[in-house]
Amino acid sequence: MASLAGMLKASGYEVSGSDSTVYPPMSTFLEELGIPVFEGFSEQNIEKANPDLVVIGNVLSRGNPEVEHVLDSAMRYASMAETVKDLFIRGKRSIVVSGTHGKTTTTAMLAWMLETAGRDPSFLVGGITGNVGTSFQLGDGEDFVIEGDEYDTAFFDKGPKFLHYLPQIALIKNIEFDHADIYQDLEAIKLSFRRLINIVPRAGLIVAGAGSPAVAELLPAAHSRVTTFGLETGDWQARRILPEGDGTGFDVVLRGDFCFHFRIPLMGRFNVLNALSAIVAADEIGLSRVEIQAALSTFKNVRRRLEVRGTVGGITIYDDFAHHPTAVRETLRGVRGQFPDARIWAVFEPRSQTSRRRIFEDEFVQALGLADVAIVAAVHSSKRLESSEAMSPERVVRKVGQNGGEAHTFSTTSEIVSFVAANARNGDQVVIMSNGGFDGIHGRLIDSLRTTEIQ
Repeated sequence: MASLAGMLKASGYEVSGSDSTVYPPMSTFLEELGIPVFEGFSEQNIEKANPDLVVIGNVLSRGNPEVEHVLDSAMRYASMAETVKDLFIRGKRSIVVSGTHGKTTTTAMLAWMLETAGRDPSFLVGGITGNVGTSFQLGDGEDFVIEGDEYDTAFFDKGPKFLHYLPQIALIKNIEFDHADIYQDLEAIKLSFRRLINIVPRAGLIVAGAGSPAVAELLPAAHSRVTTFGLETGDWQARRILPEGDGTGFDVVLRGDFCFHFRIPLMGRFNVLNALSAIVAADEIGLSRVEIQAALSTFKNVRRRLEVRGTVGGITIYDDFAHHPTAVRETLRGVRGQFPDARIWAVFEPRSQTSRRRIFEDEFVQALGLADVAIVAAVHSSKRLESSEAMSPERVVRKVGQNGGEAHTFSTTSEIVSFVAANARNGDQVVIMSNGGFDGIHGRLIDSLRTTEIQ
């Protein structure tokens, strides 16, 4: 929604908005663009703006005072996805990056490839990109690269957002169960992706993750061309994956023939998969291997994707958006691969609609067990869930301990900061994972470490 606000502002519209809580980096982003944000929801906010169009985000529902005012007044309203399609995508070649994991990084990578190749693309990504410093761009080129979210569109449109994006090239990277608040099970999620496959035109292309069983199951329904990618599996394969300096190097092989060696300044095999899927799409639209290589070597990841927030006394603090057990696992594996001898901390806040629920407890136990020390914060807004439905940090910590790991839980952020600051030592890698602001823990921990005598 913040990105769309920026796109509208850049197109000459007057834009304002309302939200219950706004936090960095998006709060700073909106402020820099001169887009006013009302704290809290009130029909007076709508009256002050006197808008021609109200774009309603998918977290709002009936009962919200602004929603009710819009409906009572018969004002023109639309969803975010509808607005992006009608005002920005139509007339462009739409490249939709979808899947349960890695969408944001892959979208940013592909957009940067097009940018460095001089294609002047448009893009919309769910975060602040490191290279461009924004979450969107409106270019004059023919391509629009967009992160295709499977979450629902609005209270008046319960289908996934990516069905609005007119895909001509669709990357379907992986499919797992997620969004337990709106999807009953994996079959329900697969149905959404099946519908995405069904709207890719005959001349289009589906770039599919070969390592995902759920993706493979859906591919026979495609009416378009299909190509697959994976780690030593699929039409396009990444092989010889090894750390190179502060990044990762890998070879790309197409149907058995060596294509090129690439290097990304990112950690882990999962980021290699992200890069590989972007390489396949870039090849489809005519970028050379040299152009792709140059873009990847200079790529700066999206904010909050294993972003280094600071190093104090040899202790490195990361901010990562991981909130699904697979993402937590792959993030920690990436750090371990880069720092095999370091002590790794995992500080996790169960905040997303899925992670707050009990459904993935055992998977989180396995993922967090990859760290040397795991800390599980209190479940965010746990009072909104039945106790039988909510994740129990105590259970997770106990099970990690039973598996031979070290884990702790604390009820407040201050307790977490105090514990880490008192026990971290030179060389430790502290990975903080949450899809929210986590009570400003990153800055608070850095400040605390600066006043602590580090061993």
